[in-house]
Amino acid sequence: MLDVLTIGSATRDAFFKGINFLIVEDDRLITKKGICLPLGAKITVPSVYFMTGGGATNTAVVFKKMGLKTGAIFRVGKDVSGETIKREMIKEGIELNLVQEDRDKPTAYSVILLTDFGERTILNYKGANEFFSSKEIPVKKINARWLFLGSLGKNPKNLEFFLELKKRQGIKMAINPGKYELSFLKNYPQFLSLFDIFICNQEEASYLSDVDYLKEGLIFQKLDSLIKGIVVMTKGKKGVSVSDGQYLYSARIVNYRKFIKKPLKVEKDLKQPDATGAGDAFAATFTSFLIKKNVINEKNIEEAMRLALINSSSVVNFLGAKTGILDWKNIQKNKLNQIKIKKIKL
Repeated sequence: MLDVLTIGSATRDAFFKGINFLIVEDDRLITKKGICLPLGAKITVPSVYFMTGGGATNTAVVFKKMGLKTGAIFRVGKDVSGETIKREMIKEGIELNLVQEDRDKPTAYSVILLTDFGERTILNYKGANEFFSSKEIPVKKINARWLFLGSLGKNPKNLEFFLELKKRQGIKMAINPGKYELSFLKNYPQFLSLFDIFICNQEEASYLSDVDYLKEGLIFQKLDSLIKGIVVMTKGKKGVSVSDGQYLYSARIVNYRKFIKKPLKVEKDLKQPDATGAGDAFAATFTSFLIKKNVINEKNIEEAMRLALINSSSVVNFLGAKTGILDWKNIQKNKLNQIKIKKIKL
């Protein structure tokens, strides 16, 4: 039996680095700022790196490195990119007997444009990811203690499939939802009570709760009324907040170098952090610790937060979603208490 089975997206990622972008301000843009290149010009790219990404593959590698027996379900095209992703997962020791192969749609692909001041713009082609199909999953072959759900394609029936599986078999379930899952859960909030761990960012929490982005206490009050399990809200550079319905735990980001036994061997020449995969690293590390302990209590929540902060901090200092993932043995667990957790009664 697997400890955890991750279900979600898989992509081939190309990182373009060192381009001299012109930054423009424009209120018509979502972020109010944009990157600008000469129209019709041929731009030389100083550095390009090819890697793999996607929530299912990123989290699977974290779970495996945390010492858990791990499998993954995702959908790729019948192409070179799909084969590359599968080979990498097999090399990491991930079980892939339920992976889907699409004969019509190519593997998802992302181009990540990195600036020298720490921001990124992602051009994302969803490809086969959008056509993930729960109908192709033989229920009898799902043999895991935990399911970790990510983006499940555009068909809401996919999420319903796993929710029904949870109700019938009692499998523990964590989710870091994509936009389609968030939309479904906003329309059908009664299903939120089925999740043992619910992980989202601050914008997603605001959307799901219909509470102003800045009113954190009210956001958790609303989500706690809907979700019986643990609610995790990541806040980017501001850290993370977690609720178990009784206490609100908060912590800021940390410098991972203070908490590891030895430096990782491969480190790209990043002038500024690359946030690609940081959310996946936090979510999977947090969940993996609670899976290993098999008990969710105050002490274990705090320890899970500390480990997750270290691992996500490591990931942002390396290029790509997987390069900086730490394994269980390389984290100096005797130093974890140096990471302060603020806890208040709800």
